[in-house]
Amino acid sequence: MAVVRVNPKTAKLFLDFRFQGKRFREYTTLTNTEVNQAKLGRKGQKIESEIALGKFNYAKHFPNSANANKLNQAAVSTEQQEVAMFSGQLQSSSVIPAHVYAEYPEAANRLKTPLFKVFVDEWLAENKIAWRKSHLVNIENMIKKYYVPKLGGKEVGSITRADLLKFRSDLSKVPGRNGNITLSANRINKIMDPLKRVFEEAADRFEFNTPFTRIKPLKIQKPDVQPFTLQEVLRIVSAVRPDFKNYYLIRFFTGMRTGEIDGLKWKYVDFERKQILIRETIVAGEEDYTKTDSSQRAIIMSGPVFEALQEQYKATAHLSQFVFCNLKGGTVDHNNITKRVWYPLLAKLKLAKRRPYQSRHTAATLWLAAGEAPEWIAQQMGHSNTEMLFKVYSRFVPNLTRRDGSAFEQLLLSQQTKHLEAINEH
Repeated sequence: MAVVRVNPKTAKLFLDFRFQGKRFREYTTLTNTEVNQAKLGRKGQKIESEIALGKFNYAKHFPNSANANKLNQAAVSTEQQEVAMFSGQLQSSSVIPAHVYAEYPEAANRLKTPLFKVFVDEWLAENKIAWRKSHLVNIENMIKKYYVPKLGGKEVGSITRADLLKFRSDLSKVPGRNGNITLSANRINKIMDPLKRVFEEAADRFEFNTPFTRIKPLKIQKPDVQPFTLQEVLRIVSAVRPDFKNYYLIRFFTGMRTGEIDGLKWKYVDFERKQILIRETIVAGEEDYTKTDSSQRAIIMSGPVFEALQEQYKATAHLSQFVFCNLKGGTVDHNNITKRVWYPLLAKLKLAKRRPYQSRHTAATLWLAAGEAPEWIAQQMGHSNTEMLFKVYSRFVPNLTRRDGSAFEQLLLSQQTKHLEAINEH
């Protein structure tokens, strides 16, 4: 495989490759820049292609090279080379790089790599030990539902960029969830990303160029943030079924994710310090680690949250280890709650239909409106920094606090008044 390297003595680039079982180095006068590396890299790929097909002429690429003189290689006609290739001189087990058959289509007939469905199973087995259970389930579903039906019967090394673009195009026609006509751009990106990892591993293992070249993620819309106002929150908490009052009040005033509140256990509720420790979550009905390491946090209980948890303790502590549980003491089914409690309640109150996750967005905007420090809010939300906070929520702050530049105007007016008073005194 041709590799671009840097000569430590001259800091110039050179090409390192193997030909006829021997290693060759061809030095250049190119300085070590990204542009020059790319330029020499393209030359190396072309050389690789020609070597694989038996079309490489050393003297043609390096006419002044001593290696070319030593080899004294004569040019062979294209017809002779093709006859040699298809007469079996090229081993049937050889793996020809993807860019080779892109430049020389006839090479595709000689490509020998595992079927995609075979390789992806091997890739899954090798990687699942490092994944969370929820992530593993998600990947397994994507392989079964999307990857194998479309790509499973093809050799992994024969799949082209055009195949992948068509695969992505077909995804855009798949019905979406929650009433969406098609899959969202964000969902399509999440399906394509693991597939990219599969081909990166295959390309590295079988020495061909990944066909994912120049396939960029689809542009996605900004997060659909539709927080409730404080007045709407109070209406919801007052009107909801009594057995779900504490559930929604805590959601609105802590910013917990659905899996975090559904998986909250009493051992993580510290009444003495007035803290809720986020240590576990529920994903697809299974207990799991939190979404990220930064999600491991201690949420400070406000007065209403503290009182709601005390009430909930009387109701469920003797039934279950979970703060919110079903009649048998098991975890609640958030999909069932959403359909039977949440959406009917919004309809009854004539509020716009919004996902329960908006309760998390509501907590963030209410904290911002109250003037809490952004760093503290980010910590309560389980964000590693304040970037997401300002990116997603800051546009709601002026509407909630009526601080839309008036504070700066007030500062200017105050200083002007002091300046005029000082002049009048003199």
